Amino acid sequence: QVQLVESGGGSVQAGESLRLSCAASRVSIVNNCIGWFRQRDGMGHEGVAAGYSGDVATYYVDSVKGRFTISQDSTRNTVYLQMNNLKTEDTDTYYCAVSRGLCDPTRWTDDRRYMYWGQGTQVNVSS
Repeated sequence: QVQLVESGGGSVQAGESLRLSCAASRVSIVNNCIGWFRQRDGMGHEGVAAGYSGDVATYYVDSVKGRFTISQDSTRNTVYLQMNNLKTEDTDTYYCAVSRGLCDPTRWTDDRRYMYWGQGTQVNVSS
């Protein structure tokens, strides 16, 4: 069965960096849309970034543009989210997810479009 495993979360201070990883099995990260979402308790998923085939097409929510970068290593079937200059409002549980085919430029933040999800990794940013 398809499995997505996130790692790399942790506790940092504002201004520091983290790199999240999403290792995929039984689904290729190539030629599929890989999304990163975050969620706080009791709230819905917020789309943070999405990418198709590495940097062929990437998308970011405005609040992370210039700070977060999505990338991939096809040899490891792994997608990364480099998060720089972290802010306290970035504190959340982060999930990676897969949507078959291209990312929809206008709907990549819609979590209903993603059929496979990881278990999440916690990011805590303190001031």
